[in-house]
Amino acid sequence: MKITRRDLLAAPAAGALAAPQIAGPLNIIHIGVDTWSAHYLGCYGNNEIRTPNVDALASKSVVFEEAYPEVLPTLPARRAIYTGRRIFPSDLILQRDDQVKIRGWHPLFTEDITLSETLKEAKYTTALVSDIYHQFKPDKNFHRGFDSWRWIRGQESDRLETGPRKAIPIANYVHPAYPNAKAGVMQYLLNRRTWKTTEDYLAARTFQEASQWLENNADEAHPFYLHIESFWPHEFWDPPEDFYRLYMKSDYKGPRLISPPMTTEKVSPVEIEHALALYAGLVTFVDDRIGKFLRDVDRLGLMSNTLIVFVADHGTMIGEQGQFHKGETRIRTQVTHVPLMIYHPRQNWAGRRIKGFVQHTDLMPTVLDLAGIPPVWRVTGESLRPLIESGSSSKHETVITGWGEHGTVRNHEWAYIGRWSPGPKFEELYDVQKDPKELKNVAAANPSVVGEYRARLKDHVDSGWTTTRGTFATKL
Repeated sequence: MKITRRDLLAAPAAGALAAPQIAGPLNIIHIGVDTWSAHYLGCYGNNEIRTPNVDALASKSVVFEEAYPEVLPTLPARRAIYTGRRIFPSDLILQRDDQVKIRGWHPLFTEDITLSETLKEAKYTTALVSDIYHQFKPDKNFHRGFDSWRWIRGQESDRLETGPRKAIPIANYVHPAYPNAKAGVMQYLLNRRTWKTTEDYLAARTFQEASQWLENNADEAHPFYLHIESFWPHEFWDPPEDFYRLYMKSDYKGPRLISPPMTTEKVSPVEIEHALALYAGLVTFVDDRIGKFLRDVDRLGLMSNTLIVFVADHGTMIGEQGQFHKGETRIRTQVTHVPLMIYHPRQNWAGRRIKGFVQHTDLMPTVLDLAGIPPVWRVTGESLRPLIESGSSSKHETVITGWGEHGTVRNHEWAYIGRWSPGPKFEELYDVQKDPKELKNVAAANPSVVGEYRARLKDHVDSGWTTTRGTFATKL
């Protein structure tokens, strides 16, 4: 497949605004992506990475300029998104067959009420299409409330294949200074061993499965709720070659660093360029497949009666402060500032942008409000409909995001990151007005500010336990 700039700039769903409106309840499509911050979208100001399809959707949508997670990473974030309920702080609940050991990384509680369950009760046909393998690990239950669910296998360390290992040229994918990275990369390379064309890539398969579900169900399943989860552009950063070549300008012949080291300490400038090109190429590839899916939505005549949400869970460090990847102490703007937009076929929201802090927990009550369905009593988030209709800014002056033992307290003046639980002390402070990219830690120069924000984080944590705890009872 040879792609051109013209291909990338082809706007999806070109006829959507002219389509006749259809009365009755709205269908709902949720497009969730992993590891794609607002910093890497054209509609949020990036002029280097090409995202024409999501940008085109944004031009028809209301865009929230300051959306942040309530909690991270992948599974805790989705617990908040799926339930609209505060998750941070969380207990450490270990599952014997899950290698991830993070607070909040556990199934939905028995008493949780999800968006899919609520919509199903409201007579929606509900479907999940996801390649986020964490959702489907033993004892996980994130497909709860869906009439149909499809798991696209093979992402990251999904235990899909066990061999043949001798067929994998592992040295071609690991930085020589970090040989211990082989184990994780090996599983993914085994999983992708039989891919032959661009259509085999996981984002292609995920959105094609979503299109196929619409082909099979759109005529009969009205209203429907189709929830799509794309694990990419999460690691491993492994785009098709044409998309990588859009960004890689230097002559590079080293290993394909689909999961570069956590820091740039032993990484050369051309290797950094290479890793950035892989990530950028993967972003553009996912955008390309979102565009293809949205054209299918338009072709099926669904743009006139379907609410569409686009949201990410978090972002990643792409070389800032000499770091790659996200992390529990890296909850700066690159990791926490996420895109959120909502397309409504019956409202003139095109180009509307809402300032002020909103969070993942606000998404569920907003969707229910827009669908005319009463809110769920366990929701702690707020419907954003009043902000959208008035065009006013959120009144929240502070937003707090948690990850495991750490949290960040953010307003329009400061961003503080600290550890709230016993253990090694960690504190950073950023002057977001002077340093919007949060590159210079000024904690040492501002002890009084650090003390104030440390107390704010402690108060938030102390106030949360009765809300964030739950049970895994076997009886309702």
